[in-house]
Amino acid sequence: MNYTNPHTLQAAIFDWAGTVVDFGSFAPTQIFVEAFGEFDVHVSIEEARGPMGMGKWDHIRTLCNQPQIAERYKKVFGRTPTDDDVTALYERFMPLQIEKIAAHSALIPGALETIAQLRAQGLKIGSCSGYPAQVMAKVVELATSNGYVADHVVATDDVPNGRPWPAQALANVIALGIEDVGACVKIDDTVPGILEGRRAGMWTVALVCSGNALGLTWEQFQALDAQTLASERTRIHALFEGSRPHYMIDTIMDLPPVIADINTRLKNGEMPQSS
Repeated sequence: MNYTNPHTLQAAIFDWAGTVVDFGSFAPTQIFVEAFGEFDVHVSIEEARGPMGMGKWDHIRTLCNQPQIAERYKKVFGRTPTDDDVTALYERFMPLQIEKIAAHSALIPGALETIAQLRAQGLKIGSCSGYPAQVMAKVVELATSNGYVADHVVATDDVPNGRPWPAQALANVIALGIEDVGACVKIDDTVPGILEGRRAGMWTVALVCSGNALGLTWEQFQALDAQTLASERTRIHALFEGSRPHYMIDTIMDLPPVIADINTRLKNGEMPQSS
């Protein structure tokens, strides 16, 4: 038996918030602000967005490690945050997140149509998220009511290590019965999510204008003037550069030509690890 490269994509593995639902990725970021606020510690939404894409406990730990946030915490509690403090914040974050997730559950424009195109080409639809399973159950329920059902869902606490580790992406490969990681493409709006795909040996597509990096609603994005949009694209491309996505596009609506290009590259013998 000999190894042969895959000649076409078999699966697309999507992130959730900022990629398929919740255009500006507001659900997780706003709740981090509120959870810290209940401990009388101020965290701005810009600070909350920084580690986006990580599992939520790790996200809170990363925020607490930032000197300015640690100092604010120390002024309130007389110490910098321990892991027990992070857990207390996480335990407050969870019910707030579940309570308010519906407010930011709308599908991103073009998501259903794009995913339908991919299914028509024979691709399976995997998914993973920085949300834990308890939150993902609500996210999936809301998405189903809006017409989106992934073939498989992996929450951050379904695996030993969440993003930027590759475990969630690889769990999709196993569950979906994919023959080769090179036949998968990971689509995400965060650097940890792109690193996850890269480390799993997949093609990667970074979303520049939906999601965390731009942090606007669909309406605000649509209202940007050309000069501001170009400037923001340049800024966000620089943010993603170190994670080496294979492609950078504005939103999920721009994905079909990328899928076609990847299939051409596969047919020519190119694999994601080679670029």
